[in-house]
Amino acid sequence: MSIIDNLKWRYATKKFDNSKVLSDDQIQTLKEAFNLTALSYGLQTLKMVIVADRNRREDLVQHSYGQRQVADASHLLILCIQKDINDSDVEQHFDNVKKIRQTPDSVLEPFKNGLTSTINNMPKEAKTNWATRQAYIALGNLMTVCAVEGIDGCPMEGFVPSEIDKALKLDDLGLSSVLMFPVGFRAEDDMFATLEKVRKSISDTIIEL
Repeated sequence: MSIIDNLKWRYATKKFDNSKVLSDDQIQTLKEAFNLTALSYGLQTLKMVIVADRNRREDLVQHSYGQRQVADASHLLILCIQKDINDSDVEQHFDNVKKIRQTPDSVLEPFKNGLTSTINNMPKEAKTNWATRQAYIALGNLMTVCAVEGIDGCPMEGFVPSEIDKALKLDDLGLSSVLMFPVGFRAEDDMFATLEKVRKSISDTIIEL
């Protein structure tokens, strides 16, 4: 299929076939896709938690407004942001740039100092909002990759982050959950799989100047 056909094929899966499981290769593809997401400044202040254990996921349904996708999907992906973003994140990033690209300090220092100043002068609420927007970029990337790879998924905001964080002890890792993305394979009787997409016409959504 073309990429457009792939995007037409995908939908927010309401019912998963709980007898089907993603292969190790498919999970690896999703890991690498997440890691390759283009993020602001190149800083990777996100983590993706992968919950495979069905019993653990069953316990999370109660904190997800009863949505069965959480437990019935093959795996549950949870996109999390760091609770604290500081100059050590900048330091680690530029250390990595230097290691991978062998870029000299004389070139990196001005950029590192400027980004350190930006991060340190950013209020905590602004950092949280900024990091959360990065999580949505990662989700969009994962959704497209899933469509291309024939993997079903359901992007979800409908859960109680504080309860998910507590259940998975994300607080101990300095993380806060912001989005969930159950992935797997649609059930044959999911009526939503065959419904036509409802979208405005391109002429209503695109402005060409």
